[in-house]
Amino acid sequence: MQAITSLIEHFGPWLWFALAVALFVMESIVPGVHFVWFGLSALVVGVIALTTALSWEWQLVAFALIALAAVFWVRHKSREESSNPDVRDLNVRGAQYIGRTVTIEDAIVNGRGKVRVGDTVWVAEGEDGPKGANVKVTGVDGTVLVVTRI
Repeated sequence: MQAITSLIEHFGPWLWFALAVALFVMESIVPGVHFVWFGLSALVVGVIALTTALSWEWQLVAFALIALAAVFWVRHKSREESSNPDVRDLNVRGAQYIGRTVTIEDAIVNGRGKVRVGDTVWVAEGEDGPKGANVKVTGVDGTVLVVTRI
């Protein structure tokens, strides 16, 4: 224990910068975002240790508090982004077309036909209608667009 204490006291704030570099290297080797927040915390504590005469024990406490704050802040921000309603329909492509006016490509007969959305043709269900008529997408049933006549 005495050897570790003397090492910490000898290198001082530079030990935090070395730890930050080691954590950043680990971040580039290990997949995912795990070590970057601890590396940033070590970098901040190194700057604090350079500018103030903080004992190594308090530096360690500061590192722990900053790392915890960084982790909880990132978790909070990632939850906000994952609940973003703009990407709610990311994997339900047809739901992105609800409310759009589209053109009937193959006449809708007996409730089924095809509509053109941009450069793609979709199977559609709705009121019967002739080719070329405009309809509005009101829903999605799997890969089938539900349409109504305008």
